[in-house]
Amino acid sequence: MRFIISGKNIDVTEGLRAAVEDKLGKLERYFTPDTEIIVTLSVEKERQKIEVTIPVKGNIIRSEQVSNDMYVSIDLVEEVIERQLRKYKNKIVDKKQEGGNFQQAFMEKEFDEEDEVNIIRTKRFGMKPMYPEDACVQMELLGHNFFVFRNAETEEVNVVYKRKGNTYGLIEPEC
Repeated sequence: MRFIISGKNIDVTEGLRAAVEDKLGKLERYFTPDTEIIVTLSVEKERQKIEVTIPVKGNIIRSEQVSNDMYVSIDLVEEVIERQLRKYKNKIVDKKQEGGNFQQAFMEKEFDEEDEVNIIRTKRFGMKPMYPEDACVQMELLGHNFFVFRNAETEEVNVVYKRKGNTYGLIEPEC
Protein backbone atom coordinates (compact mmCIF):
# COMPACT_ATOMS: atom_id res chain seq x y z
CA MET A 1 0.00 0.00 0.00
CA ARG A 2 1.15 3.50 -0.73
CA PHE A 3 0.56 6.09 1.98
CA ILE A 4 0.02 9.75 1.17
CA ILE A 5 0.23 11.48 4.55
CA SER A 6 -0.29 15.21 5.02
CA GLY A 7 -0.89 17.50 7.97
CA LYS A 8 -3.01 20.58 8.64
CA ASN A 9 -1.83 22.70 11.58
CA ILE A 10 0.50 19.85 12.54
CA ASP A 11 3.96 18.70 11.54
CA VAL A 12 3.88 15.08 10.45
CA THR A 13 6.79 13.76 12.50
CA GLU A 14 8.52 10.46 11.83
CA GLY A 15 6.78 9.08 14.95
CA LEU A 16 3.33 10.01 13.64
CA ARG A 17 4.19 8.74 10.15
CA ALA A 18 5.40 5.44 11.64
CA ALA A 19 2.27 5.12 13.81
CA VAL A 20 -0.01 5.71 10.80
CA GLU A 21 1.89 3.29 8.56
CA ASP A 22 2.09 0.67 11.31
CA LYS A 23 -1.58 0.84 12.33
CA LEU A 24 -3.08 1.26 8.86
CA GLY A 25 -0.56 -1.24 7.51
CA LYS A 26 -2.75 -3.88 9.16
CA LEU A 27 -5.20 -3.23 6.32
CA GLU A 28 -2.67 -4.73 3.88
CA ARG A 29 -4.44 -8.06 4.14
CA TYR A 30 -7.46 -6.51 2.41
CA PHE A 31 -5.81 -4.49 -0.37
CA THR A 32 -3.37 -5.00 -3.22
CA PRO A 33 0.11 -3.44 -2.88
CA ASP A 34 -0.66 -0.62 -5.35
CA THR A 35 -3.62 0.71 -3.31
CA GLU A 36 -3.27 4.36 -2.22
CA ILE A 37 -4.27 5.37 1.27
CA ILE A 38 -4.71 9.12 1.66
CA VAL A 39 -4.27 10.25 5.27
CA THR A 40 -4.75 13.78 6.57
CA LEU A 41 -3.84 14.60 10.17
CA SER A 42 -5.12 17.87 11.61
CA VAL A 43 -5.30 19.73 14.88
CA GLU A 44 -8.00 22.25 15.85
CA LYS A 45 -7.78 23.43 19.45
CA GLU A 46 -7.95 20.22 21.52
CA ARG A 47 -9.24 18.11 18.63
CA GLN A 48 -6.75 15.68 17.08
CA LYS A 49 -8.33 14.47 13.84
CA ILE A 50 -7.35 11.86 11.28
CA GLU A 51 -9.11 11.45 7.94
CA VAL A 52 -8.44 8.34 5.86
CA THR A 53 -9.64 7.93 2.28
CA ILE A 54 -9.09 4.78 0.22
CA PRO A 55 -10.32 4.97 -3.40
CA VAL A 56 -11.20 1.47 -4.68
CA LYS A 57 -12.76 0.70 -8.06
CA GLY A 58 -15.59 3.21 -8.22
CA ASN A 59 -16.07 3.48 -4.46
CA ILE A 60 -14.44 5.37 -1.63
CA ILE A 61 -13.79 3.91 1.78
CA ARG A 62 -13.52 6.76 4.24
CA SER A 63 -13.34 7.35 7.95
CA GLU A 64 -12.70 10.36 10.12
CA GLN A 65 -11.94 10.08 13.82
CA VAL A 66 -11.37 12.76 16.45
CA SER A 67 -10.00 12.53 19.99
CA ASN A 68 -7.73 14.55 22.24
CA ASP A 69 -4.74 12.34 21.32
CA MET A 70 -3.62 11.74 17.72
CA TYR A 71 -2.43 8.21 18.48
CA VAL A 72 -5.88 7.32 19.87
CA SER A 73 -7.47 8.78 16.73
CA ILE A 74 -5.16 6.63 14.58
CA ASP A 75 -6.19 3.49 16.49
CA LEU A 76 -9.89 4.35 16.18
CA VAL A 77 -9.77 5.03 12.44
CA GLU A 78 -8.14 1.67 11.69
CA GLU A 79 -10.82 -0.20 13.66
CA VAL A 80 -13.63 1.66 11.90
CA ILE A 81 -12.26 1.02 8.40
CA GLU A 82 -11.73 -2.66 9.15
CA ARG A 83 -15.31 -2.93 10.44
CA GLN A 84 -16.62 -1.12 7.34
CA LEU A 85 -14.72 -3.48 5.06
CA ARG A 86 -16.10 -6.60 6.74
CA LYS A 87 -19.61 -5.20 6.94
CA TYR A 88 -19.91 -3.97 3.39
CA LYS A 89 -17.61 -6.33 1.49
CA ASN A 90 -20.44 -7.95 -0.43
CA LYS A 91 -21.93 -4.57 -1.25
CA ILE A 92 -18.66 -2.79 -2.12
CA VAL A 93 -17.68 -5.26 -4.81
CA ASP A 94 -20.12 -7.39 -6.77
CA LYS A 95 -18.75 -10.95 -6.91
CA LYS A 96 -19.19 -11.01 -10.68
CA GLN A 97 -16.66 -8.20 -11.03
CA GLU A 98 -12.94 -8.51 -10.63
CA GLY A 99 -11.87 -7.49 -7.12
CA GLY A 100 -10.12 -4.27 -8.11
CA ASN A 101 -7.85 -3.18 -5.26
CA PHE A 102 -8.96 -5.98 -2.94
CA GLN A 103 -6.86 -9.06 -2.27
CA GLN A 104 -8.28 -12.36 -3.48
CA ALA A 105 -8.31 -13.90 0.02
CA PHE A 106 -10.50 -11.05 1.28
CA MET A 107 -12.85 -11.40 -1.69
CA GLU A 108 -13.34 -15.12 -1.10
CA LYS A 109 -13.95 -14.89 2.65
CA GLU A 110 -17.57 -14.69 3.76
CA PHE A 111 -18.58 -12.27 6.50
CA ASP A 112 -21.84 -12.18 8.40
CA GLU A 113 -24.18 -9.48 7.26
CA GLU A 114 -25.65 -8.92 10.70
CA ASP A 115 -25.72 -5.18 10.06
CA GLU A 116 -27.43 -5.42 6.70
CA VAL A 117 -28.91 -2.20 5.42
CA ASN A 118 -32.65 -2.38 6.04
CA ILE A 119 -34.80 0.48 4.76
CA ILE A 120 -37.95 0.45 6.88
CA ARG A 121 -39.59 3.70 5.85
CA THR A 122 -40.00 5.75 2.69
CA LYS A 123 -40.99 9.42 2.70
CA ARG A 124 -42.35 11.34 -0.23
CA PHE A 125 -42.72 15.09 -0.27
CA GLY A 126 -43.17 17.93 -2.70
CA MET A 127 -40.16 20.11 -3.34
CA LYS A 128 -40.87 23.70 -4.11
CA PRO A 129 -37.89 25.64 -5.48
CA MET A 130 -35.99 27.64 -2.86
CA TYR A 131 -32.60 29.20 -2.32
CA PRO A 132 -29.97 27.39 -0.22
CA GLU A 133 -30.21 30.00 2.55
CA ASP A 134 -33.99 29.45 2.76
CA ALA A 135 -33.42 25.69 2.86
CA CYS A 136 -31.07 26.20 5.85
CA VAL A 137 -33.78 28.17 7.66
CA GLN A 138 -36.34 25.45 6.88
CA MET A 139 -33.92 22.77 8.13
CA GLU A 140 -33.46 24.66 11.41
CA LEU A 141 -37.22 25.07 11.82
CA LEU A 142 -37.67 21.31 11.39
CA GLY A 143 -34.81 20.53 13.78
CA HIS A 144 -33.06 18.32 11.22
CA ASN A 145 -29.36 17.92 10.38
CA PHE A 146 -29.97 18.01 6.61
CA PHE A 147 -32.63 19.16 4.19
CA VAL A 148 -33.34 18.09 0.60
CA PHE A 149 -34.70 20.81 -1.70
CA ARG A 150 -34.93 21.96 -5.33
CA ASN A 151 -32.52 24.85 -5.89
CA ALA A 152 -34.38 27.89 -7.29
CA GLU A 153 -31.27 29.01 -9.23
CA THR A 154 -30.28 25.70 -10.85
CA GLU A 155 -33.53 23.67 -10.70
CA GLU A 156 -31.38 20.74 -9.43
CA VAL A 157 -32.07 18.71 -6.29
CA ASN A 158 -29.59 19.83 -3.59
CA VAL A 159 -28.98 19.04 0.05
CA VAL A 160 -27.98 21.46 2.80
CA TYR A 161 -26.53 20.03 5.98
CA LYS A 162 -25.39 21.23 9.35
CA ARG A 163 -21.65 21.24 10.01
CA LYS A 164 -19.63 21.65 13.17
CA GLY A 165 -19.13 25.19 14.36
CA ASN A 166 -22.64 26.37 13.42
CA THR A 167 -21.88 26.34 9.70
CA TYR A 168 -23.70 24.77 6.78
CA GLY A 169 -22.75 22.71 3.76
CA LEU A 170 -24.37 22.43 0.35
CA ILE A 171 -24.32 19.30 -1.80
CA GLU A 172 -24.89 19.85 -5.50
CA PRO A 173 -24.97 17.17 -8.21
CA GLU A 174 -22.21 17.06 -10.81
CA CYS A 175 -23.50 16.96 -14.34
